[in-house]
Amino acid sequence: MIRRTFLCLAALMAGAAAYGADAGPKKLLVVTVTTGFRHSSIETAEKVLAEIGKSSGAFTVDYVQQPPGQPKNPGRAPEKKPKETDEAFKTRQADYSKALADYNTANEVWREQVKAYMADKMALDKIKDYDGFIFANTTGDLQFPDREGFVELIKGGKAFIAMHSGGDTYHPFRGYVDMLGGEFQTHKSQVEIQPILHNPAHPATKPIPNGWRVYDEIYIFKNYDPAKVHALMGLNAHPNENTPGYYPVSWCKDFGKGKVFYTSLGHREDVWDPTWKADTKDRKNSPEIAKTYQEHILGGILWSLGLVEGESELGNVKATAEATPEAGN
Repeated sequence: MIRRTFLCLAALMAGAAAYGADAGPKKLLVVTVTTGFRHSSIETAEKVLAEIGKSSGAFTVDYVQQPPGQPKNPGRAPEKKPKETDEAFKTRQADYSKALADYNTANEVWREQVKAYMADKMALDKIKDYDGFIFANTTGDLQFPDREGFVELIKGGKAFIAMHSGGDTYHPFRGYVDMLGGEFQTHKSQVEIQPILHNPAHPATKPIPNGWRVYDEIYIFKNYDPAKVHALMGLNAHPNENTPGYYPVSWCKDFGKGKVFYTSLGHREDVWDPTWKADTKDRKNSPEIAKTYQEHILGGILWSLGLVEGESELGNVKATAEATPEAGN
């Protein structure tokens, strides 16, 4: 496995060098801002993306990271504990109500700060010279100053890459969802899957061996049309319930003159990083699985940047309407 991983990585790097030796490394902007749930794996993702960019020599990364001061969500309303008195429960309810009101007030202030921050960091005249953009576990409304202009920038010839909750981003903005090719609907408990490789020759799937298994949080999607993407990995049964149906895991597509690559894997740190908590019970994925994931995303990045070739014919998986999760909001 390790030798195969090395050979696949070397092949990807050689392909990238052949296409871009004279131009120097491409420039990518990594966005890790969240206005919804924030994954603990984001810092790991930032580190890994810089590492594979440097080791491949194909690209460099800059970051638009989380602005400081995000208030802590108080979570769910309290439920009455066994043997808890009514008076004690009412006190906890009152404390929660106050904490929620304080959070909502603080969050409104923070979101305005995010808006001002993004107006500076993501202004089109400041980002137009990047070759592509990576949304690494972004969530929610990112408060871009010109979100339509950003989508048009990709359509004009840029690369767009997103991991995991990049599919849980900008739900109300149909331009983003249409560009990506689908959006997060729900998930259940983390589980080990063995995805089907729909195009084993694509740079994003070529490093993945047959029978590869990975333990992660597996998304269920809505507004996904198999005829409008090039499927890379998927499942023919629900990841948790094993009921028949088609469940996409990764795909790519041409978007105007640009290219889009998405993988729903990447919730866990040990999916991203072979060194994270090595030899501890916290790891569910071996270092070899994480190395393969890194090659998966590297291949997708190189393809999106146009540094390596790969088929992107739409509708290569003929999933029927009955076999896909329900579309619509």
